[in-house]
Amino acid sequence: MRRSAIQRVASTAGGLLDARVSIGRALGRARATSTSASDGTVNVVPRWATADPWGMSRAAGAARGANLIAGAWREITDESRATKIVDPMNKSETDAFIVLPSTDTKQEIDEVARSLASCPKSGLHNAFKAPERYVMWGDVSMRLAQEFRKPEVEEYFARLIQRVAPKSHAQALAEVVVTRKFLENFAGDNVRFMARGFSVSGDHLGQQSHGLRWPYGPVAVITPFNFPLEIPVLQLMGALFMGNKALVKSDSKVSVVLEQFIRLMIECGAPATDLDFIHSDGVTMNSILSAAKPKMTLFTGSQKVAHHLARELEGNVKLEDAGFDWKILGPDVGDVDYVAHVCDQDAYACSGQKCSAQSILFMHKNWVDVGIESKLAALAGERNLEDLTVGPVLTLTTKTMLDHVDRLAALPGARVAFGGKELKDGNHSIPSQYGAIEPTAVFVPLKTIMASEENFKLVTTEIFGPMQVLTSYDDEELPLVLDACERMDAHLTAAVVSSDEMFSQRVLGSTVNGTTYAGRRARTTGAPQNHWFGPAGTPMAGGIGTIEAIRLVWSCHREIIFDRGPVESDWKTPPRA
Repeated sequence: MRRSAIQRVASTAGGLLDARVSIGRALGRARATSTSASDGTVNVVPRWATADPWGMSRAAGAARGANLIAGAWREITDESRATKIVDPMNKSETDAFIVLPSTDTKQEIDEVARSLASCPKSGLHNAFKAPERYVMWGDVSMRLAQEFRKPEVEEYFARLIQRVAPKSHAQALAEVVVTRKFLENFAGDNVRFMARGFSVSGDHLGQQSHGLRWPYGPVAVITPFNFPLEIPVLQLMGALFMGNKALVKSDSKVSVVLEQFIRLMIECGAPATDLDFIHSDGVTMNSILSAAKPKMTLFTGSQKVAHHLARELEGNVKLEDAGFDWKILGPDVGDVDYVAHVCDQDAYACSGQKCSAQSILFMHKNWVDVGIESKLAALAGERNLEDLTVGPVLTLTTKTMLDHVDRLAALPGARVAFGGKELKDGNHSIPSQYGAIEPTAVFVPLKTIMASEENFKLVTTEIFGPMQVLTSYDDEELPLVLDACERMDAHLTAAVVSSDEMFSQRVLGSTVNGTTYAGRRARTTGAPQNHWFGPAGTPMAGGIGTIEAIRLVWSCHREIIFDRGPVESDWKTPPRA
């Protein structure tokens, strides 16, 4: 009786779910391998996984990636062409800890392009075509959320994230939890609810206009290294929910995490042909996009690449690019220790490798007077490599970051407030191609920042690492602070830390950042599933996480006007107008 009921559930949505997968999941027949950790806990590698975060540092246990193209996994066939990723935590390890397909031959590029281009402009489903797939994706999201609630699966992804993009366990686990909550949000009917339209009565009997959310068809998702699970999963799932076929690529340093999620997603009933997934460099991806011409591409990453793609793809993009993110501490001082804690987290959690990281802190003189700078220095000094509260920077070298610190400190009146040195004075095992510096802050006087275009450009250069700029202002200098915010050109996140409503209103009314926090608890970082996260100030701004973000990025508006009649029995052809 139980098996029969499970089979009926697995056969819903037009048979799109594989009943055998569903039955196996429901009856708990999944197998896993496990090893014992030094602390006595058991480390579980799920049966669907191909990467072991606890063992992949050894040459013999290197994780091996595969591409998913046209519904089939493609393993590495030529070891001499494989891409090898160096362990960011062990410079003595001579062998790669991840080995990936290069995906760079013309044959491979053409195959991926053909698979993506096979999707029609009307998508894989829409309001009139295969609507049962909305139900199917709600079911897949539910099953994924159930898997993510299992402690062993949650810990598996947290450890895998830590392994490839070293950050504290708390930060890695938070990424897994946000992903799970997103999947819970779109379980059941919420996928089709998100695609709901509206109707308006027409001018005569039988006429009605219907506004619909319509898929683009073939789309692409390109995501960075710093959130290996959360960013690609939320964007990929949004694309699939709306009826698109997606080609997805994550930064090769961390793409093994997304591959494991996709393997789990297929286990949970997702059609493998609904997406293509590749490991590749940016040059290869650019070639594929040029050949396949997706109708929409979502890019999260550097501003330089974002602008290149906007030109290359003729504007058919949504971007969540750079963020030189500001925080203003208002004139009213309170909850000093709490505010200092949030400032430290915003600037240095994940070693500052967040597009929402606090890049510049405008401190009202009242905050300076209560010693906010010394509190920040003390909190930053507690961060260490052992628990990964500070760690390797994956896109910049130590020299690059410290050279920037020196240039800032050379400005008139500037000084290194704290940090400004290599992590542990160089006594660490981080390879030289990555960066390793102490949490750092450079104080630059506000008038120096605004004295010239050269100074302003230098100070507002985003450094994707544990580094921020500090400056101070008084009541009369607030217009100068707002002018600085106006002159910045990356409007992602911001924070106004104040309980003074008139002050907050003035700042909020004069700025544009897409995700802005206001109030005593205001922060710059944090992209939970319950609010929009994305930039503003450009028509190409993309978002993530919410219904509004998914509808904006992964669907367009289509209006269908039904005009059914009747035609009046005494109707006659009128004169030509």
